[in-house]
Amino acid sequence: MRVVLAYSGGLDTTFCLRYLQEKHKAEVITVVCDVGQDEDLETVAKRAAEQGATEHRQVDCREELARDYLYPAVKANASYEGTYFLHSALHRPLIARKVVEVAASVGATAVAHGNTGMGNDQFRYDISFRAYGPELEIVAPVRDGRFTREAEVRYLEERGIPLPRPKDRPYSIDANLWGYFCGEFPGAEDPSLPTPEEAFERVRRHGDAPAPRQATLGFEEGVPVSLDGEELDPVALIRAVDHLAGDFGYGWTDYVESSVLGTKIRQVVESPAAMTLIAAHQDLERLVLTRRQLAFKRLAEQRWSELVFEGLWIDPLREDLDSLIDTSQRVVTGEVMLELRPGHVAPIARTSPFSLYDPTLYSYDTESSWEQDKGAVFSELWGMASVVAHRRQGRTGESS
Repeated sequence: MRVVLAYSGGLDTTFCLRYLQEKHKAEVITVVCDVGQDEDLETVAKRAAEQGATEHRQVDCREELARDYLYPAVKANASYEGTYFLHSALHRPLIARKVVEVAASVGATAVAHGNTGMGNDQFRYDISFRAYGPELEIVAPVRDGRFTREAEVRYLEERGIPLPRPKDRPYSIDANLWGYFCGEFPGAEDPSLPTPEEAFERVRRHGDAPAPRQATLGFEEGVPVSLDGEELDPVALIRAVDHLAGDFGYGWTDYVESSVLGTKIRQVVESPAAMTLIAAHQDLERLVLTRRQLAFKRLAEQRWSELVFEGLWIDPLREDLDSLIDTSQRVVTGEVMLELRPGHVAPIARTSPFSLYDPTLYSYDTESSWEQDKGAVFSELWGMASVVAHRRQGRTGESS
């Protein structure tokens, strides 16, 4: 059996690499995708070799991730339940596709991942694997064997395999350009307990913050293109905004999430770049899109975010929504000025050649082109149906 394993070098996939060899007598090809996780990937490759990987592949996915997954998320103002900016959900289908491509190149008959049967990522991998490589068997050793973290640690220790992380820092990490997830820290499963300070990586939580400053983000058709007038490629721009906002202690969420299975899960995620870029993008949209466009787009954004969260990146509806959203973005061009203070990043000014802001239509100045007395007629017509309903409900004794 030849298996291609989506490999990170962490506890779960280190366990899977050895387990696949022992339990399934498999040749295991490991694949690590560089998605901007800020990890020494040479160490990851060395760990794979030491644990018997038949072959190890490293794939640089940063530009593709930023261009084809993260920037569409900006245009969609994507967040799940208003708190999770989908960093893991966005890179799983990309990693799955790369793993399937490697499987085809090495003649593998199966693909594998290290997810449990409780979390959301199992769906993101499974569905993408089935879409991109329907002929391949899917193996998930942790889920299939119902292994706990403690059982995985014991399994590795019994075989003298060094743990990827020391026992005094047992955090489960999942990071890319878009965010940094820290899970399974002491007390993580008790939402009444705060996250320990040492769990944070990208957001300044202590020490002297920089002096307050302003920064300007430029957009072209909904896509971020510049920071303070300097045009940057997607990877460089995301990293620059991530460092900038994170230095001011902005861009983290500690929340309880509704999982795909319906259970509640406590999550702690740092997303300085995602939160900053989306806040600026939303601000620019409010300047250039009509009220009806904004209202309908919010519906599309919610469904887009739910599809990605649920592992349904490959669903045709997501592509349909992309087309709708892209149409709205034709006028989302301009600049947004941000104010950065400790723990705070917010838009304070915006400009666009497509601005719908016309001071002559809404001004308290007597020279305004709007004749104020017309407001009385509009007010009467606008509320007429509601007023009639209110009065008639009152006559029938219903609450008003």
